[in-house]
Amino acid sequence: MEDGRSRVNVHSILTSVSSRPFGAVKTYPLTQLGHAMGRHTIHLIFYYEKSPLGSFDVDPMRESLSEVLSLYPLATGRLTRDGAGNWEVKCNDAGVRVLRARVGVTLDEWLRSANGSEERDLTVWEDMPESPTIGVSCTHMHADSTSLALLLKAWSEANRRQPIAYLPSFHPPTPQPPSTNIETKSTNYLAAKSQAHTPPVKMATATFKFSDSTIKQCISRIHDKCPHANPFDLLAALFSTRILHLKGPKNYRKHSLSVCVDFRRLLQEPLPYGYFGNALYFSLLSINAEEIECGDLGRMAELVHCHVSGLKEEEFWSALHWLESQKEGGKYAPPFTMYGPELTCVSMEHMIVGDQSVMYSAIFDSARPVHVSCHVGNVEGEGLILVMPSAEGLARTVTVTLPEEEIAKLCKDQAILCLEPEVLFCGKV
Repeated sequence: MEDGRSRVNVHSILTSVSSRPFGAVKTYPLTQLGHAMGRHTIHLIFYYEKSPLGSFDVDPMRESLSEVLSLYPLATGRLTRDGAGNWEVKCNDAGVRVLRARVGVTLDEWLRSANGSEERDLTVWEDMPESPTIGVSCTHMHADSTSLALLLKAWSEANRRQPIAYLPSFHPPTPQPPSTNIETKSTNYLAAKSQAHTPPVKMATATFKFSDSTIKQCISRIHDKCPHANPFDLLAALFSTRILHLKGPKNYRKHSLSVCVDFRRLLQEPLPYGYFGNALYFSLLSINAEEIECGDLGRMAELVHCHVSGLKEEEFWSALHWLESQKEGGKYAPPFTMYGPELTCVSMEHMIVGDQSVMYSAIFDSARPVHVSCHVGNVEGEGLILVMPSAEGLARTVTVTLPEEEIAKLCKDQAILCLEPEVLFCGKV
């Protein structure tokens, strides 16, 4: 970035519409969880070493996008309010914006030199809370990162004239009847979260890429303390411990972490993997100060593993029931900060299907992504740790969002750097 000017230069704005009209106008109400996510946005960036289709002829790309958008009426519609004031999508085939831009550097140079703010320029997002639009960036009210990744994968499959692996589904989970005990951990946690007020702080981001061999070695080293550890257990433990050390004992926020998992496959009757919407569950993991101070990575990984593996379906449903119960006069309560105020760890382990990362199977022509970035907009409080699959085996990418003054310290943390990660986009959001 020179003189504060972005190196991303948008030179045309197009609109892609469905190749087959949806038909009679229909509306889809956004879910209670979608409404709760209203403060946040989702941004996905797929990097390729060469332009899809070689010379990047935009017409075939737009044609295949139009084909796949025929399957996604919620993506091509527009947000409106219903009679009670709740958000719904009017499926009117309005289409999606496609922005073409140029970056005057090579991919290698970009990955070496760009910061988090410049990377966000690639998504060309403008915060318009009363009139959101959808693209590679979208409001979190519409969908989560899994939904966007599968839309991009479907686009790549349509472009190669292959069957869509995960057809979209728009039927939200139907909560089971509420239990007699509504005072669950989930409801208490959401109630506290909805009342939390966090002063605005400038945030910054950094991305750490760990190799397959490094993760295998680390998991092997903690096997005696956490015999069933997966990469998320390891990396959530590592980064949360280092960040909490960095913040200092007075800022441990009662030694708790917010853990976010996808529940599509965790239900007794699983949601379709292609469900287009929000299927995220946030829970609170309490940690003794001694666990943080001693820095035993294996022990911390075991705490994370036991917490995630011990989640109960009843808690998922109680969270949805609580959000539904907050309606007044038929209108959902205002959204609140879901990614905060506690330090939040997000697992994307569900994006590994078989032995393949779903995100890295978005192949255009013969080009696979060499890197995929994911960002959540409007993170507040202690920060966010997002653990994503990478292209190879157990390799993982960790994107961390923290208050600005803490990122520079984290990027120099020797407990992390000794694992020899590739560090990208270390700078302000």
